[in-house]
Amino acid sequence: MPSKDELVAHFSSRLAFETDASDVNADMDASKEFVLVDVRGGSSWDQGRAKGAIHMPHSEIAERALKEIPLDTPVVVYCWGPGCNGAHKGALNFALLGYQVKEMIGGFEYWAREGYPVVNNDGAVIREKDPLTTPVNSTSCDCG
Repeated sequence: MPSKDELVAHFSSRLAFETDASDVNADMDASKEFVLVDVRGGSSWDQGRAKGAIHMPHSEIAERALKEIPLDTPVVVYCWGPGCNGAHKGALNFALLGYQVKEMIGGFEYWAREGYPVVNNDGAVIREKDPLTTPVNSTSCDCG
């Protein structure tokens, strides 16, 4: 069994490298300084994305990031969801350039399922909250 210190180190480390849709939305509402980056491909972006995100496929980060995002600006990346490692690739590419970066766990799937603002090329996409992912009568995941 892991010791208390090992457990604290493990979970503290995860919180240093990961965030979730609820926290990202709250940070956006509070106007915290960071850039939300959708690292999926073009057809995925066109289908729908988190409102306020910028599009930078993970394969383009090394070429574009330093030109488009100041190095001292924190970055949060997301891809499709828990079954996709595109966000890991994106986070690694930002980290290699020296950015402070976090992965939004759950990705676009949980952003959309939790009812946060989604847009596509035609404008706002209205989605009902999924009661399997978030309280339907709350503005956050209620995880404290």
